[in-house]
Amino acid sequence: MERSEDLRSHRWFGPDDLRSFGHRSRLKGMGFADEDYLGKPVIGILNTWSDLNTCHSHLRERAEEVKRGVWQAGGFPVEVPVMSLGEMLMKPTTMLYRNLLSMETEETIRCHPLDGVVLMGGCDKTTPALLMGAISANIPAIFLPCGPMLIARWGKETLGSGSDAWKYWAERCAGNLDDESWTQIENSIARSPGHCMTMGTASTMGAIAETLGMTLPGASSIPAVLSEHARMATSVGRRIVEMAWQDLKPSDILTAASFDNAITASMAIGGSTNAIVHVIAMAGRAGIKVDPERFDELSRRTPVIANVRPSGKSYLMEDFYNAGGLKALLWQLRDRLHPDCATVTGKTLGENIAGSEVIDEDVILPLDKALSEEGGTFVLKGNLAPNGCVVKPAAADNRLMRHTGPAVVFENYPDLKARLNRDDLDVTPDSVLVLKNAGPLGGPGFPEWGMLPIPNKLLQQGVRDMVRISDARMSGTSYGMCILHVSPESHVGGPLAFVQDGDLIELDVPARRLQLQVSEEELERRRANWTPPEIHYPRGYGQLFSQHVTQAHEGCDFDFLHHGGDTPEPAIH
Repeated sequence: MERSEDLRSHRWFGPDDLRSFGHRSRLKGMGFADEDYLGKPVIGILNTWSDLNTCHSHLRERAEEVKRGVWQAGGFPVEVPVMSLGEMLMKPTTMLYRNLLSMETEETIRCHPLDGVVLMGGCDKTTPALLMGAISANIPAIFLPCGPMLIARWGKETLGSGSDAWKYWAERCAGNLDDESWTQIENSIARSPGHCMTMGTASTMGAIAETLGMTLPGASSIPAVLSEHARMATSVGRRIVEMAWQDLKPSDILTAASFDNAITASMAIGGSTNAIVHVIAMAGRAGIKVDPERFDELSRRTPVIANVRPSGKSYLMEDFYNAGGLKALLWQLRDRLHPDCATVTGKTLGENIAGSEVIDEDVILPLDKALSEEGGTFVLKGNLAPNGCVVKPAAADNRLMRHTGPAVVFENYPDLKARLNRDDLDVTPDSVLVLKNAGPLGGPGFPEWGMLPIPNKLLQQGVRDMVRISDARMSGTSYGMCILHVSPESHVGGPLAFVQDGDLIELDVPARRLQLQVSEEELERRRANWTPPEIHYPRGYGQLFSQHVTQAHEGCDFDFLHHGGDTPEPAIH
C-alpha cells in the first residue's frame, strides 16, 4: 500500500461529502486537527484494562506507550476499550465469555475506521479471544502480551501463582499449615501486576501467540512491570503503523505450519492443557482444521525443555525471561520448527530467533537433558472419551501413568462440594474421582473444575495425587493426574454421563487410552434410562452460548463464527 487513499480509514475521512464532514467534525470536537489523522494510518488500541483484572492493571500505562510509538511512526492512535476477562474474579468462568470478547473484538474492528489494531491483553482467555476476533476481521493486527507478574516469596519459599495456592491449601486441609502462615501466603503470592508467573494458560497462550508470529520477538516472556515491557509497547506502536502501510494481515501470517510451530512450542514449555481448545478455535477462524490428534502427534516428538512450574520443579517466568525467554527456547527447537513462517515483523520466524542464546541451562534445558522426552500434553481416547480427552503427564505422579480403580462419582460441582469431605465417602487412594456436568454446556461455560480436590481424609494420610476424570478444564497452573476435556461431555449424553460408583476405569497414559470397564450392553441400558438435563439459561447471552457452542474437541467456538469467507465491510452512508 503506497497511497493514503488506499487506507481503509480514508473511506470515513477522505471524501468530500456530508458523512465524512460529520466524521471529521467529531474528531475536531475532541481537539484533533486534520494534520493529526488525514492521510495517516488510524491505529486502534484495543485495551482490556480493568480495575477487576490484576493481570491487566498496568495496561492503561502501556496504552500510552503504544500511542507514543504510533505517533513516532506517523500514525494516528485511538484507544478503544473492550471487555476484560479477569480470570480470578469472573463467575462462573471466563471461558463462558471468550467467544463474546472475540465477537466484540471482530465487530469493534469492523465497524470503526481502523487501518490496524494493537491487541492488548494476556489473562488466560483474553489472548485467544482477541486473536480470534482479529483473525476473523483480518486487518493488520499485532498482539501485545501483558506479561507475567514478578516472582513472589514467602519466607525462604518461592511462590508460583496457582500451583502453590493448590499445594499449600492441600497442606492446610491436611492439618500441616496454620492460619497465620496461610494468611502470609495470601498476602505475598501476587506480587505485582501481570498474569500468573507459572507456565499456566496465560504464559502458554502468550508463547503460542509469539510462535504464531503475532507478537514482536521475545514479547511474551517480558515480566509486566519491567522497563523492557514499556519499551516493547512503544515498539509495537511503531510496528503496527508499518504493518498498516504494508497491509500485512493475519491471513498473510497464519498457516497450518505456523500452528504446528505453536503446538510444538506449547509442548516444549510444558504448557497448559487449555491450549488445545484455544488453538483449535483460533485455527478454525483462519480456516485451518486442527484436530486434537495433531497435538498428540507433535507431543510424541517434542521434549519438555522449560523447567518452569508446574511441569518443572523450581523456576518461574521471571527466571525463564532471564534465561533467554521464548526466543532462546525456540532456537533450541529450531530443527523441529517450520522456520519460513511469516510474522508481524515482516521477517520469518527463523530470522526472528536466529542466534538466540540460552543464558541459564537449568531453566531452559538442553534437548538431551529434557524434563520429558515427550511433550507436556497427551490426548487419550477410549470408550469413555470417543472424541478424546487430555492429560498433562509432566505435572502428574509417575506411578499413576497406568492405573485401574473404582469410580467415585459426583453428578455435578455442588454434589462434589457437598460430599467430597464427608467421613462416609467410600474412597481410597486407588479410587478414580469422576465429576460430571462440568463441560461447555454442563458447567456451564467449561469451568476450571478439573483438578478435583483430594478428600481431606486422604490428604491426612499423605495422599497428594490420584486419578481424577471430568469433562471440565483445569487451570494451566494446576497439576496432578487429572483427565480433562472428556468429549462428548456428559451434559449431551457422552459416556461420562453413564459412569456409576464402583465402575472400574482403566487409565493407560503411555498407550493414550481411557477405558470404562462396562459392557456396551450395560452402557446402552443406562443410556436408555438417562434423562437429559435442562439448559442453564432461558435467555440472553447464556442461551446464545448454549445453543451454539461446540464441544471441547472442536474448540468450543460458536458454530456461526467458524471461518466461512469474508464478512462484508460495513457500508458508509
